[in-house]
This record gives sequence, C-alpha cells and structure tokens, in this order.
Amino acid sequence: MKLKLSVLDQTPIRRGSTAQEALQESIRLARFTDSLGYTRYWLSEHHNIATLAGAAPEVLISRLAGETKNLRFGSGGIMLPNHSTLKVAENFRLLEALYPGRIDLGIGRAPGGDRLTASLLNPTNTFSPKDYIQQLVDLKAFLSDDKEAGTVHEKVTAIPRIPTQPELWMLTSSGESAYIAAHFGMALSFAHFINPIGGPEAIQAYREQFKPSDQLQEPQASVGIFVFCGETEEKAAQVQAVMDYRLLSIEKGKIDESPSYESIKSYAYSREELARVQFNRMRTITGTPDVVKERLKQLARTYNVDEIVIATFADTLEDRFRSYELLAEMFLLPANVFQ
Repeated sequence: MKLKLSVLDQTPIRRGSTAQEALQESIRLARFTDSLGYTRYWLSEHHNIATLAGAAPEVLISRLAGETKNLRFGSGGIMLPNHSTLKVAENFRLLEALYPGRIDLGIGRAPGGDRLTASLLNPTNTFSPKDYIQQLVDLKAFLSDDKEAGTVHEKVTAIPRIPTQPELWMLTSSGESAYIAAHFGMALSFAHFINPIGGPEAIQAYREQFKPSDQLQEPQASVGIFVFCGETEEKAAQVQAVMDYRLLSIEKGKIDESPSYESIKSYAYSREELARVQFNRMRTITGTPDVVKERLKQLARTYNVDEIVIATFADTLEDRFRSYELLAEMFLLPANVFQ
C-alpha cells in the first residue's frame, strides 16, 4: 500500500516571532510540501489564541493555492456553528471556482477556541446538535443547487454557480461525527492528535454505515496526528519534551504559552502530571526516521487508512521543514510502499 501524507497547518507563531512571520512560513511550507509530493494541505480555524495565526482558513487557502500546483487545499476545519451556512458555501464555491478539483471543505463543530468567542462570531449559535445537523443539510443543498420545494433553497442560490463541488470532509475527535459523515456520504478524518482513544472503531463504524452520496460513492478516511521526525535521537527527545509540557499547559488553560526546551527541561512533573504526559504521548509520534516510519505504518494499519494528516511543531523553521522532508523521503518516493 502506498501511504499518502498530508499537512495540517495550525499556523503556529513561534516564540519571539510574529503572526506575519507565521503566515509567511505557511506560504513557504505550502510550496515546499507541494514539491515533496504531499496530497493535501489543511488549515485550522482558531480564535482568541495568541500563539496561532489561523483565524480564517478560507482566506489563507486562497493565497496558498495560488502559490502551488498540485496540493489540494482545505479547511481542517471550518467550525460550522461559528458561521452562516450560506456564507461558508459561497466562500468554498468561490475557492473551487478559482482552483477546480483542488479544494476540500473540512467541517467541525467545536468552537475553535472558547464559547464566549464562538458566541461573538455567530450570535445565533445555540451549540445545539440539532442546529448543526440542519446546517449540514443546508450546506450540502447550497453546494449541490438542490431546489427542494418548500425550503429556502428554492429561492436562494449560493454563488458562483459552478459545475464542480469542493470535497466534503467531516472532522471528528470523539467519534460521534463518524455516524453523521456516514449518513451524509462525506469523507471522514479522525483527529488522533486531539483524542488517541476510539479512532479505529469510529472509522470502522463509519465504513460499515456509509451511505453513498452524489459526491462520494465509497467511504474515504484519514487520521491526523502530531509528528516530528528528527535526524538525531537528541533532537527528537527535545521536541517531545516541549510537546509534553505544552500539551499539559493547554489542559491547564495556559493556551498561549510557547516554551523553549531550555526553559522546561528541568521541570519536575507531579505524579498526576506524569500520568497526563504519558496519555498525551499517544497523540504524538516523535523520533528518528526509522522509529517514525514504523510507527506511522502501524498507525495506518490500525486505522485501516492510506492517508495520514500531519501537524508538526518545532522550535525552528529549519527543524519543522526538515521533519516534513524526512517523512517525504520515507513514504512519498515511488518505491516506498508497505504491506
């Protein structure tokens, strides 16, 4: 099986850097991974988090797709309850019109931050599962020009009208949305980097209950995970140590911390904190190329998928880019297949 690799870019603002520099890094990373043979480049939606620059994936997609030739670009994802469904449909129709066959619309329902911020983004947001399902119904109708009598779609058309649609993906970290994706005939990506438990079972349930749609006839799935590949064990261990501390800090509500290895290397974890560190390590894969290669192959087998979406954080641009390059050398050359 040939393993496809894709990128999840959360547009991190490195310590001592700026949002402008983070966005320029995303432009460079998109060009770089396009040249390496990656399949997709997804951008996340976050709000009220000072260490991330990606509040509007649809805006950045427009720029990055114009800088590249082969990559599919998409949202990983658009947090649908934060938005007007018609506006999302029109944004992604416009992107699809600009870059036909290269646009993914990944949908999620988490706030992408805190609930107060989400309520400001969309004051009508009730955080209701029923409302979310209705948004999905409306979104698919807007994208397919469904003019069902007696609905708003009979009178309102998402523009521009075009012959193709963006590829629809459902994002999930709990597994519950796997059933929604199966019902609507959407592709599914499980966020192992958020929750390392239950993903293979969710994807299996999705496959078993999948209903073909006009856009997708067979189930299609991927898994997302934090990955860092370093040329030395020392480099990989340092990145893992920073990730350990950072993920624990986020759980404590300290979402804007951006520690260096030097600042945390002597931190003494409590017994309870060490238990969380061990759990969180299941959300990451770090190591030298031989270690990372075997673990990614095992992850693909466990999930029964042929695509892994990779988010990489590193202290330097050079380390981040080199990690993606090492992964490409392992998996994206024509001879690199595994059983």
